[in-house]
Amino acid sequence: MELKDKDLIGALIGLAIIVPSYFLAGDKYFPLMLGLGVLAGALPVILRIVKENRINTEKEDMFLEFARNLVESVKTGTPISRSIINMQNKDFGYLSPHVQKLANQISLGIPLNNALKFFAKDVNNKSITRSLTLIGQAERAGGDIGEILEAVAGAVNMADKLRKERKAAISTLVSQGYIIFLVFIVIILVLQFQILPMVSGISDVGSSLGFGGGGIQDMAAEQKNISNSFLYLILVQGFFTGLTIGKLAEGNIKAGVKHSFWLMFLSFIASTVANILLG
Repeated sequence: MELKDKDLIGALIGLAIIVPSYFLAGDKYFPLMLGLGVLAGALPVILRIVKENRINTEKEDMFLEFARNLVESVKTGTPISRSIINMQNKDFGYLSPHVQKLANQISLGIPLNNALKFFAKDVNNKSITRSLTLIGQAERAGGDIGEILEAVAGAVNMADKLRKERKAAISTLVSQGYIIFLVFIVIILVLQFQILPMVSGISDVGSSLGFGGGGIQDMAAEQKNISNSFLYLILVQGFFTGLTIGKLAEGNIKAGVKHSFWLMFLSFIASTVANILLG
């Protein structure tokens, strides 16, 4: 994944938070500042990925509108190349610059098949690329281009409909995934601050009576390491849970990055605040 200038600015802000905290914050508060610095550094990357996913979704929606307009124009008897040139001034959202570039290339005499390849490369969307490849091959092979375009538009429309239906159907499961993860955090915190101290106390009593129990005493003595281990556990769980939610909801693991970010953020805040108040 290529880094942008804003990503580097976020990394610098994160370092500006972490480095002074290492010298100024105590052992109790440094983990909190460290986590905030990491989150601040990662936030620009997360926002960029979310924006790219939103743009890709809008491109797919607008390509469906573009295909419908192209079908209507071709069915009136207008050649496909002329139809594309006639549509260059229409509003297709984020797809508009690419449509205008496509029309300009056709106006300059570039073959339609080559222009469509450039268009697909610029748009950089797998679903749109497949559809454009079919259109280019159909135009080169001849036949009823109107029917072929209509079939392509129907396929794009069906894919868009299925994607929206899946997203609506899975929305309940997404909410359940967040709730289950919050319950998991609560269980981990109860285990860390209630169960382990209780077991440690029993071990101390047993040791005082001569029954040993040094292993559990060692765990109690390393409370900080145990807290870190639990934090790593819920962070890793949050990361992969978010990716799973994104894959289920939108069929794209990349779309799960935002869910991973929020779940890891909740994990970090819950663990750190609990350690400050109860540790």
